[in-house]
Amino acid sequence: MKAIGLTEFGGPDVLRVLDLPVPEAGPGEIRLRVHAAAVNPVDTMVRRGLAFVSDAGPPYVPGMDASGVVERIGAGTDTDLRVGDPVMAVVVVSGTRGAYAEQLVVPAESAVRVPAGLGAVEATTLPMNGLTARMALDLLELPAGATVAVTGAAGAVGGYAVQLAKADGYRVIADAAPQDEALVRQLGADVVLPRGDAFPALVRREVRDGVEGLVDTAGVAGPTLRAVRDGGRAASSVGGIEVPAERGIETRNTFVPRYVRDHARLDRLRRLAEQGRLTPRVARTLPAEQAAEAHRLLEAGGLRGRVVLTFAS
Repeated sequence: MKAIGLTEFGGPDVLRVLDLPVPEAGPGEIRLRVHAAAVNPVDTMVRRGLAFVSDAGPPYVPGMDASGVVERIGAGTDTDLRVGDPVMAVVVVSGTRGAYAEQLVVPAESAVRVPAGLGAVEATTLPMNGLTARMALDLLELPAGATVAVTGAAGAVGGYAVQLAKADGYRVIADAAPQDEALVRQLGADVVLPRGDAFPALVRREVRDGVEGLVDTAGVAGPTLRAVRDGGRAASSVGGIEVPAERGIETRNTFVPRYVRDHARLDRLRRLAEQGRLTPRVARTLPAEQAAEAHRLLEAGGLRGRVVLTFAS
């Protein structure tokens, strides 16, 4: 089968077309014929040798989001999926096991049907990014009706965090650059404030004692903790947070592999997308052979959605 991967770490140009054996689905697994794979920041870390590469040797195939159709179901697998069903899946990269491939084997729990009304390209932006946002909110353990601040709200994970927080019944205060304010309001944020250094003070004008929780998807959690009340919680999708201990703020970091077999949470994302309460956003599509260009686009910044690689069906 054709896959896009690397045999040495480095810049985008190390990505190339590989010819790899077709993987076999064992008990508890399904094999997908991949139609689309989203390009996420973690993929660039795999490419640079910084994530998901210590447990296997080369070649490495990046990609944590895939969509396509069920091609094979392993013997004895307990699933309501059938061969030919359109599905989306979340993937844990391990050596040749990544979403940038024509065929992919995943645990049956890691795949659900593509939401009705969506195609493969839109659906592939949902599993890993949606579960990351879901985990961030779960880590906050907020009471009903709480107020949560979201940074990076115009991005893929941030946008899902806004929409999932609203689905949970929270009040949402989000940041946005001027050109993104309309988008973030459309996603459902109750209050949209300018992104940047003034954001915490502006949040405090809205909620004098500070918000109960913060979801940071922009890597600005440190200074933004000023928006969180004493004894509140913060969750980051982009790395560790340094916290002033005297304020009693609990900080937690997402690690989405903990959710890859959580079929119930993944299926809830599907249902919310079908209801129009989660909005997949595709910045651009490229043939899989142009994965290097997709990585360059991602690392250049400024995308409002995901670049999606497509494979011939």
